[in-house]
Amino acid sequence: MMIFFWVVLLLISLSMIALIYRLIKGPSVPDRVVALDALGVALISMIGVISILADTIFFLDIILLLAILAFIGTVAFSKFLEKGEIIQRDNNPK
Repeated sequence: MMIFFWVVLLLISLSMIALIYRLIKGPSVPDRVVALDALGVALISMIGVISILADTIFFLDIILLLAILAFIGTVAFSKFLEKGEIIQRDNNPK
């Protein structure tokens, strides 16, 4: 059973290498954003597998923190690509 987790860890590492390549050489900015989001998911899954291999629950807090940061980052990048700004400020106070 442990061999299975080591193989999964190797496959996740290979996919992270491919995602880093897509992040650097992406043909467009949205492709780079998707690669960055997928890299965050791959990192979360890698930490999960390491947590299983180490037989500990201490990494679960790190997984939760990374998931929240990856989600907020993806939403911010998407909003920036769509509208050109992340936070809209009202210049005309009432």
